[in-house]
Amino acid sequence: MPRACEAPRRHKENQTKAEEIESRAQSIVPVRKKREFFRILLWCHRAVIDERLERDRPWDGKCEHKCDREVLYMRPNQTMVDVGKWPIFTLLSPQEIASIRKACVFGTSANEAIYITHNDEVYVFGLNCSNCLGTGDNQSTIVPKKLEVLCGKKITSLSYGSGPHVVLSTEDGEVYAWGHNGYSQLGNGTTNQGISPVQVCTNLLIKKAVDVSCGSHHSMVLTSDGEVYAWGYNNCGQVGSGSTANQPTPRKVSNCLQSKVVVSIACGQTSSMAVIDNGEVYGWGYNGNGQLGLGNNGNQLTPCRVATLHGVCVLQIACGYAHTLALTDEGLLYAWGANTYGQLGTGSKSNQLSPLQIMMEKERVVEIAACHSAHTSAAKTQSGQVYMWGQCRGQSVILPHLTHFTCTDDVFACFATPAVMWRLLSVEHEDFLTVAESLKKEFDSIETADLKFRVDGKYIHVHKAVLKIRCEHFRTMFQSYWNEDMKEVIEIDQFSYPVYRAFLEYLYTDSVDLPPEDAIGLLDLATSYCENRLKKLCQHIIKRGITVENAFSLLSAAVRYDAEDLEEFCFKFCVNHLTEVTQTAAFWQMDGPLLKEFIAKASKCGAFKN
Repeated sequence: MPRACEAPRRHKENQTKAEEIESRAQSIVPVRKKREFFRILLWCHRAVIDERLERDRPWDGKCEHKCDREVLYMRPNQTMVDVGKWPIFTLLSPQEIASIRKACVFGTSANEAIYITHNDEVYVFGLNCSNCLGTGDNQSTIVPKKLEVLCGKKITSLSYGSGPHVVLSTEDGEVYAWGHNGYSQLGNGTTNQGISPVQVCTNLLIKKAVDVSCGSHHSMVLTSDGEVYAWGYNNCGQVGSGSTANQPTPRKVSNCLQSKVVVSIACGQTSSMAVIDNGEVYGWGYNGNGQLGLGNNGNQLTPCRVATLHGVCVLQIACGYAHTLALTDEGLLYAWGANTYGQLGTGSKSNQLSPLQIMMEKERVVEIAACHSAHTSAAKTQSGQVYMWGQCRGQSVILPHLTHFTCTDDVFACFATPAVMWRLLSVEHEDFLTVAESLKKEFDSIETADLKFRVDGKYIHVHKAVLKIRCEHFRTMFQSYWNEDMKEVIEIDQFSYPVYRAFLEYLYTDSVDLPPEDAIGLLDLATSYCENRLKKLCQHIIKRGITVENAFSLLSAAVRYDAEDLEEFCFKFCVNHLTEVTQTAAFWQMDGPLLKEFIAKASKCGAFKN
């Protein structure tokens, strides 16, 4: 992948090539009749408009189309996706999250997940319905388990069904499948559930798979030579074999696609779609809601061309449960099929039997998203705006709604039902530090510090600029000609080293890490320096560390430093454990006035009643 700093140069070069191609368009045979021209235009569209450079290679006038539905997020034009937005990933530790390179959440309730690490190790965890985790058993797990058979395979594309079953392809073009197999959707010639990943061999061993797609209970593969193979449940003709008999092994989808080069595939629940290299769209299978876009609602046992899209060049196709979205090379968006939840974005809930252009008043669309297990739709525009519509957290959004998201994946994480991923998600972890992380790293740095504090004979290295920005006490010290402003070393004798170091570190990190006994001293410092937020943090630490033995000591400190909330907390603790705390040394060491005040207040609370 090209470095982010190279992206502007690469972008400019790609844009120049695109302009040159478009300027010659008038003298070239129409796009629909020039396959190579379409491929070039497709490549330039993705590089210039969508600004995603999927391969670090020079432009050579050719476009080897590889239809994996993953995206490499790169700065500055793309925002990295946080897999933590999917609830199931909250089971993982920060270290495990940081190791993820690709991931997919699937299942009827989004209760299963698979992820690939930077070391190309494959892990799964979740509910394991129908053995969909591929762990060799039917046991659920909240602890990730490694799939040894897939480690090192370099997974490039992955899809899943409703059983669920899982199908994926590797960089070498191999296809693996496992999980639910009641309709032979694993392509192994049986209906036995697949308890672990097994390579799909029939008719595919000599082929190189570049993309996979699954419907509810059927599967499809796109090969590098533009052929489509399908298998599994075929009650509505979704396998494209010309009959409604289930297909136990991969079978080439031919008929109208016989001499075509397919560049993109997608599956609805019981329907299938394909885009060929001249931008034409074909559909087959169930059509009861018009999801094939043929102008009628009759099922199709073999591929049929979507004639309404004549004259436009489709780049991307996406299928929802029973609706379809199509994106053209001009950034136009078309939708058709079921519309019960407003998933077509037309402003109504009426089904559409033929493609209808939507978002006409919006800017150019560069990405569309839908998933066969949901009734949600999403789109991203050229400027990075993300829209969503359809079923969104139980609501029916009938028009595209502008969100605050930066990628379409977030729509499915936060609003789809179930909250699955609509594609195999690639996450680029950039090697950089945020401003906050950089500040934290430079605390007590000898190399960059311009000031030292000496406490209990130990030095703490800091930066005047940071202290002035973060603390009013230091701002006054260094801007009001105090003696300390001219010193390179400032002596501190009124606070201990752990306390003062924790204070200075707080100015760099906005957090405090101290045991409760030292937090009292830090509370004293925070009071002296008028650091109210630090006082609250100290009180929180002290509350967590209160015991019968130190309760009266903490109460005394709270009164001394005017920490009312902490004082009330300590008082209630002492009253609730009155017998125990009155037998501690701290109780008898309390000064007279404070002890009298405590007894009087406790008496009013009924602490001494029989």
